[in-house]
Amino acid sequence: MKKLALHWRILIGMVLGVVFALIMTNFEWGKDFVSDWIKPFGTIFINSLKLIAIPLILAALIKGVSDLKDISKLSQMGGRTIGTYVVTTVIAVSIGLVLVNIVSPGKSISDETRTELVDGYTDSTSKYKETAKAQKETGPLQALEDLVPQNIFSAATSNRNMLQVIFFAVFFGIGLILIPEEKSKTVKSFFDGVNEVILKMVDLIMLAAPYGVFALLAALVVESPNADLFKALGWYAFTVVLGLLSMIGVYMLIVIIFTKRSPASFLNGISPAQLLAFSTSSSAATLPVTMERVTEHLGVEEEVASFVLPVGATINMDGTSLYQAVAAVFIAQAFGMDLTLGTQLGIIATATLASIGSAAVPGAGMVMLVGVLGYAGIPEAGLALIFAVDRPLDMCRTVVNVTGDAAVSMVVAKSVDKLGDPKVKDWDDNYKG
Repeated sequence: MKKLALHWRILIGMVLGVVFALIMTNFEWGKDFVSDWIKPFGTIFINSLKLIAIPLILAALIKGVSDLKDISKLSQMGGRTIGTYVVTTVIAVSIGLVLVNIVSPGKSISDETRTELVDGYTDSTSKYKETAKAQKETGPLQALEDLVPQNIFSAATSNRNMLQVIFFAVFFGIGLILIPEEKSKTVKSFFDGVNEVILKMVDLIMLAAPYGVFALLAALVVESPNADLFKALGWYAFTVVLGLLSMIGVYMLIVIIFTKRSPASFLNGISPAQLLAFSTSSSAATLPVTMERVTEHLGVEEEVASFVLPVGATINMDGTSLYQAVAAVFIAQAFGMDLTLGTQLGIIATATLASIGSAAVPGAGMVMLVGVLGYAGIPEAGLALIFAVDRPLDMCRTVVNVTGDAAVSMVVAKSVDKLGDPKVKDWDDNYKG
């Protein structure tokens, strides 16, 4: 008998967790039982995600930057590729922040529920208030000063120092490119191996996701059994999906302006890769199909596609970064926190840079979100609020990631005169995944 797909198991765990908690609320001892014997497994699951956040960034970023091999390539095609990816990511995060501030899904939670949440995580909220007060007393260039760590080992001890870790990883990767290949080979092989190990750890952690979701949702429902919390989750999911659809609209606009191609031809050409991305939630697993669709159906020459798309699968995570921005502000709203403009601008920078280190595998976005929450001083325990709907949203944002890769490859190809007519103009039935 075929094993049930992970995303279905996660959804089943979500439903069972809610049902189990609703049953437990009918017993006087039910809440204590869930809090004492079920919730700890959810906490362990969250801790395991936090555990690998910094190793994941270090390994993925160093590997991604060093794989460029020759900095001179960045002068033309490489520079335009990375520059465009950064711009689209900033647009994605900005769209997410605008929408989440307009919709305010977290504010639909009642004062009673919010008080319960805040009381449950008093230490975290106190820490946030102290951090916010300290930030107000700093100079205008403090954020830039804090970007460069005095000691990478000290910076790596806290997820709050995520920007410093990212800075070191990029700097280290550039250093690997600049030294002779025979000297960098061993180091690159080491980080390639570390990256593979971390990705396997992500796989192993995600195997426990159904049980972690069960525990998190059961504890969440028992401790905050108010219907407005689930209403807020619905608005949160709506905000993320609306933002993702807006980003696809941005890609189509970019294609029209820079390549003079119609949105219909673009979507028709890339749609099989989008469907595969939705089913696998993995940009890396979709990469072979993306490359085939881009070269054969969108007219991008292989010289460009073979460079732009693999880089995009590593550093272009527009859907993931948009979701991180929405999730961070939603969790802050749920805890009754008002994020300052400066903090939200910091979220743009953190989510943009963190998306570069997001592995192209299912669940990695949740790991990277830990870093964004840590930067903004938002309690990481708030992940419990959104994990229930994360899997279907992960499937949606992977579609955006892949669509962005294809759109940027067309723009870069056009800029270096490597965009021709599609080699195959009819619908290709070779991919039905």
